[in-house]
Amino acid sequence: MAATHRRTVLGDAGDDGRVGAGGANEQHRTLADSATAVLHEAILTGRLPAGTPLRLNEMADLLGMSMSPVRESIRRLAAIGLVEVVQHKGAWVMPLTVEDAVDTHEARIAMETALIERAATRFTAADARRAEAALDEHVAASERGDATAARRAHTEFHFTIYRAAGSRWLLRGLEPVWENSERYRFATVTPTGQNEERVREHRAILDACVAGDVTAAVAAVQVHIQHAADRVIGKMNIDAAEVPAAREPVRARTGR
Repeated sequence: MAATHRRTVLGDAGDDGRVGAGGANEQHRTLADSATAVLHEAILTGRLPAGTPLRLNEMADLLGMSMSPVRESIRRLAAIGLVEVVQHKGAWVMPLTVEDAVDTHEARIAMETALIERAATRFTAADARRAEAALDEHVAASERGDATAARRAHTEFHFTIYRAAGSRWLLRGLEPVWENSERYRFATVTPTGQNEERVREHRAILDACVAGDVTAAVAAVQVHIQHAADRVIGKMNIDAAEVPAAREPVRARTGR
């Protein structure tokens, strides 16, 4: 991939490379934070597709920094499961597979069920206002085509609800699973009708929490995650089936 194209893919780090007067350690943290944010966003949105090698010297050059903070950023991304690092071989974006998609969504169902069971009994008016605002922003950002803002608002909606559960460890356990799930969500093209369905599902989750209805909240979140899994796995299966179909005419012509 040409360097100019890779810069477009990664986006502009903007002012993140500027460092204050906190010394070398603070400078390293600042640059590592910047590199992590840029690479994280590019991986989640698919601008760095599954299997893309993350070569230290190339990434450092494109991000305009030394290899040390880039190395740290890759370690952080590996810690949350978005990057695979093999000693003496390098690092690359983790692959997307049907098996992993199933495992990811099953883990989400288990953890988010536990969280929402607790959250629905503790949900406050302030929680409801924050979740409502995040849901409104998610819808608005989706309608204006701002995928980054929509993703952040979507995450804020769910985690506003889950924070009401009051479980620090369940939230920490969910975060890497959630991040991996977002990669699959971005890899799935959602028809307009399904966008509307997702809004209804989000509304059902919020309404159940506001009402303190644990049974309805659990059912709503499980349906929501299962539908997300069905969309992702269905799209992956279609894509896999289309590969040999696309190649078949080439083989037929070659045989003549």
